[in-house]
Amino acid sequence: MGMLTVGSNPWVFTFGLLGNIVSFLVLLAPTPTFVRVCKKKSTEGFHSLPYLAAVFSAMLWIYYAFLKTGANYLITINSIGCVIETVYIVIYLVYAPRKARILTAKLLLLMNFGGFCMILLLSQLLFKGPKRVQIVGGFSVAFSVCVFVAPLSILKRVMVTKSVEFMPFTLSFFLTLSAVMWFCYGFLLKDYYIALPNILGFIFGVLQMVLYVVYKGCCDKKVKAVREEQKIQDQIIIDIVRSSTIRGWEVHPVDPNAVIEEGMEEDDQDHRNINLRNVGDEEQKTDVDDDGDAENNPTREDSGETHGTHK
Repeated sequence: MGMLTVGSNPWVFTFGLLGNIVSFLVLLAPTPTFVRVCKKKSTEGFHSLPYLAAVFSAMLWIYYAFLKTGANYLITINSIGCVIETVYIVIYLVYAPRKARILTAKLLLLMNFGGFCMILLLSQLLFKGPKRVQIVGGFSVAFSVCVFVAPLSILKRVMVTKSVEFMPFTLSFFLTLSAVMWFCYGFLLKDYYIALPNILGFIFGVLQMVLYVVYKGCCDKKVKAVREEQKIQDQIIIDIVRSSTIRGWEVHPVDPNAVIEEGMEEDDQDHRNINLRNVGDEEQKTDVDDDGDAENNPTREDSGETHGTHK
């Protein structure tokens, strides 16, 4: 089919190839999200609708590219997109809650299989030639517009929360760049079914980058304020711990000589205390003996006086 040949217009080849490369990078953008889902074994509230819509859109563009001659680069990138988005959906089905899995399975059957099969059958049975290409191209454009409009919910969330946490700048940049590449590819092919939806994609991409620049400053101020508050709280906790430290827990170096001298002083003090106690005991004993003599002497004097009187 000459899918990767330069052909009559080298610019078509150039923008087709660049569109494939940039779109491939965009397809890989959700990979960190699903790596985190696998590690945590939880979808963390994410919805599967964007990935289901991406698969459906890729299927329509592949069908359109087979009907439309010269749009071979649509087949390559959308085939890769179908595989990558299907892997994302399978991971979602493995780790999503039961209700989310049931809803995803229903949407997959109704939209990706039922809807695509209906478009395929009706276009083959009711339309022929260029009319069939126009009908399929119209469906492809309509669904591409829905895919481009999907990020509006993210834009609203950014404006409400004043945070760009859920809108990475690199993703917005590559989406915008991809829209430019595919617009140029469609314009050079004179295929306005390819070119027109990418005008909307370019507008939404630029809008996302503008909002990122506007609210990035607010986000940085919030992060800085939170960090300052946390720093103050940490300092308060450190001060409290320092002020409540018990000195008995502190360890100081010990001088052996000071310990020996202190021990000798304690021994001398003990000896002095023992000597004082011994002196006190002796004095107390002496007082007791003197008291005993004083009690006995008056008796002897009285008896002497008595005997002298009788004489």
